[in-house]
Amino acid sequence: MSLYLVQHGRTLPEEVDPGKGLSPEGRADVERIAGTAKHYGVHVSEIWQSGKKRARETAEIMHSVVGSDRGIVEKSGMDPKDDVVLFSGMVPDDDIMLVGHMPFMSRLASFLVTGSVDRPIMKFQNAGIVCLGREPDSKIWIIRWTLMPAIR
Repeated sequence: MSLYLVQHGRTLPEEVDPGKGLSPEGRADVERIAGTAKHYGVHVSEIWQSGKKRARETAEIMHSVVGSDRGIVEKSGMDPKDDVVLFSGMVPDDDIMLVGHMPFMSRLASFLVTGSVDRPIMKFQNAGIVCLGREPDSKIWIIRWTLMPAIR
């Protein structure tokens, strides 16, 4: 099984869009990363998003390019400061893409791989994908690969 963690794309300033939707650059980054993921054969059963506008727009682009068997689902518990330990118990044994925010995504990856939310293991970027994997019948998570819009 694979868990694809996606930080939403870059956003418009709050004074331009109070909901902080995706900027044109953010949309372009998400479309490019989604296209690359599709080219490499990424397939997901479902896309979960936090419900914030920027996550919803990112999830919609990912779905339109990569696709998903069951579509997009808004999930509570994925806001920036939500409890990743509690949320981790909701992750099914299925190929799921989560679209959300920092520091939630970073803390979730850290918790799943190291058992601690306070051991950063990955520098996320807006529109980037971090693929975690868990072998069948195993509780151990590993970082399988990452796909980022920029090398920095």
